[in-house]
Amino acid sequence: MYEVERAKSLASESGVLVRVILPDQLFDDDDPLAELEGLATTAGLRIAGTMTQRRGKPTAGTYLGKGKLEELRLFVEHTEADVVLFDNDLSPGQTRNLEKALSVKVIDRTELILDIFATHAQTHEARLSVELAQLEYSLPRLKRMWTHLSRYNMGVGMRGPGEKQLEIDRRLVEKRIYDLRTELKQAQKRKQRLVRSRENHMTVSLVGYTNAGKSTLMNALTEADVLAADKLFATLDTRTRRWQLPNWGPVLLSDTVGFIRDLPHRLIASFKATLEEARQANLLLHVADVSNPAVLDQITAVYSVLEELGIDEKAALLVLNKVDAPDAAGRLEKTRCRYPNAVAVSAKTGEGIDSFKAAVSEALSRGFRDLDVTTGVDNGRLLAFLSDSGEVLSKSYSEEQVTVHCRMGEKHIGRMTTQFPEAEIRDHISPPSTPETHIDVDDDPHDNVEEVA
Repeated sequence: MYEVERAKSLASESGVLVRVILPDQLFDDDDPLAELEGLATTAGLRIAGTMTQRRGKPTAGTYLGKGKLEELRLFVEHTEADVVLFDNDLSPGQTRNLEKALSVKVIDRTELILDIFATHAQTHEARLSVELAQLEYSLPRLKRMWTHLSRYNMGVGMRGPGEKQLEIDRRLVEKRIYDLRTELKQAQKRKQRLVRSRENHMTVSLVGYTNAGKSTLMNALTEADVLAADKLFATLDTRTRRWQLPNWGPVLLSDTVGFIRDLPHRLIASFKATLEEARQANLLLHVADVSNPAVLDQITAVYSVLEELGIDEKAALLVLNKVDAPDAAGRLEKTRCRYPNAVAVSAKTGEGIDSFKAAVSEALSRGFRDLDVTTGVDNGRLLAFLSDSGEVLSKSYSEEQVTVHCRMGEKHIGRMTTQFPEAEIRDHISPPSTPETHIDVDDDPHDNVEEVA
């Protein structure tokens, strides 16, 4: 029966897309199934048709109303579809009842997203995260997956082979979930140590809705050559590159997994290690696809995920990407009415990139000061502290003293004044008057494509 074939790829199947629209669900986009269609296409499914129903609340047993369910059954028979995809989260009982009524496989939104994640996961850590999310999703559904096995009544305390196997499988799944959680906790600790090792560097993290153009923007800024594809969830693994930011210096730029409306909670929990870059970043660059009709909904969805991650109050700059796309101008104006401080760019053509870089420099500068620190040339401890805790922009020498022009955060300035009271510290006003003794820090032009371990 079809229950044992759930692991088969959707690439060889055709399906009907279904959504029950509830009163609290509003769409800027005229097509409420547009996103599900994108997910289905990414999974390789051939779309046989679509169906929507507006209800005050879902039906307990089948989510759909009785009449709509019969209409769907006839439509599935007519199109000879292999699967029905719901843009809603279904309970195990609802999925079982729907499959019984429709005689085809039924997949809800969460299972479809998990299927896509499993296909795109490349690194060991991402694969572990996806496997954990899949097992946590499947555990309460194991009973439905074993309905093809016979069960015999063999007296008190005796069970048929199907139920015995179900219990064995449940114990195996629970043991595997425990092992995966343990391994991912260790991975998260390693990731936290790695991120903390970069605390003396400015870190910027790209976040945003899936397919908003984050990877394309990263390639445009750093020539990183990371995968950038016009499909949902093309990036599941964090990539960090060095970015030479004008009027600032080198910063570490990270690309992260894209978010989506109603992102499954188990996925957020599983990908905590992967999202550690965003949690620890000095600045978030929230990239949004301004050409998408549902751009305002997508921006709201990203803020909801950031809130769930506990980083919604972190400094962020909204970047409206794809301004070169047809019909983007009207949506750009509408979006800027709600978010007037947003920066408009096209990662594909380079339009607006210079203004974007200036905005990033300004955002990073908040909480930082440009200082001139004067000390003896033999004060190695202070010079090392300036290099480790700040951004050294230039040095000038006079007799036995050196003046270091650097950019530093307020917390490090406080430590410096306490640990090095002998240093003369003043705010930087103008460059040194003797440019012939001015020594610039050597910036390797190839740094912007270096991957950080």
